[in-house]
Amino acid sequence: MTKDKSILIKNIYYMLTYAFTTLKESVYDDIKKESFDNIHNLFAAILSKGIGLQLKQGLFREYINQIENRSVVRGKINMSGTLRNRMGRRMVVTCDYDELSENNLLNQILKSTVFLIFQQKDVDEKYKAKLKKEMLYFSEVDVIKLQHVRWTDIRFQRNNKTYQLLLAICQMLVEGSLMTTENGEYRLKSFIDDQRMNRLYEKFILEYYAQEFGQRIKGFSSKAMQIPWQLDDGYNALLPIMQTDITLTHGNKTLIIDAKYYQRTLQTHFDIQTQHSGNMYQIFTYVKNKAVELKGTGHQVSGMLLNAKTNEDLVPDNVYLMSGNQISVKTLDLKQEFSVIAAQLNKIVEEHFGVTI
Repeated sequence: MTKDKSILIKNIYYMLTYAFTTLKESVYDDIKKESFDNIHNLFAAILSKGIGLQLKQGLFREYINQIENRSVVRGKINMSGTLRNRMGRRMVVTCDYDELSENNLLNQILKSTVFLIFQQKDVDEKYKAKLKKEMLYFSEVDVIKLQHVRWTDIRFQRNNKTYQLLLAICQMLVEGSLMTTENGEYRLKSFIDDQRMNRLYEKFILEYYAQEFGQRIKGFSSKAMQIPWQLDDGYNALLPIMQTDITLTHGNKTLIIDAKYYQRTLQTHFDIQTQHSGNMYQIFTYVKNKAVELKGTGHQVSGMLLNAKTNEDLVPDNVYLMSGNQISVKTLDLKQEFSVIAAQLNKIVEEHFGVTI
């Protein structure tokens, strides 16, 4: 395992700390000191720490509907079940009641994901051993089939918001898994695919600017925003929503950033490499519509494609002036020390807005 690779994995931890501020709590500090040779050990370390913290606070419980036959009435009597019992000469009552239980979906996902980790050969035994001890407190929680979980239906509230980071790790692990055809067991991939890393990359950059600049510099804003189409007649039927990854605003300047994490940042046509046409068209459209929206206010709108560095020889670093607006293409090398990555992100703001932290 090369040094570059281990730094990349550690940087995923730093990206997660911005995407999920829970990771900045002191209980996770020793994770920063460890050297991880694969992503699954990193996730197993975060889960073992996070579940341990959750156990100290108490596992989330919610009311679960129960229907069962009882000798003593509890809750409401279920008439159809009770009649069947009478017809079968069973002297019990079918009761319908709600019970406060730890056996809910959130805990089921945690337990089932940990069991998935137990099956992986590349996860260190020290993490498995700690997770096994923690699973003793999940004895009343069922194991479920993770491929059936509808992640988009999960809602967090005041009573379970501490699960948000843990469930995000579970989702990344589960969605990055494969089903073996031989015995039906899960086998984790040795990497996270571009789609999931792209979402984390976007959220990391958005939250980095929100936390490092938005909380320190008055009037600085980092948000994912929708840009309205600037239409002559207002007719917008079937037009797609323009949703930016990151929109930075300070004073009379706006910088729209489109974050891209792909295996290849360039396209090749007749042996000629160029920027991906779709990406350029998209950022150009965002910038021009935002500029028209703010026309006459003295506001300056710029755009940027911020690519994660790939193994390609050509590293894009260009600035274009398009119809009065600046659109640039920059590359962020995630195989550097995180301090270097942070310095590059800071430089982007310094150059565009003239502010430093």
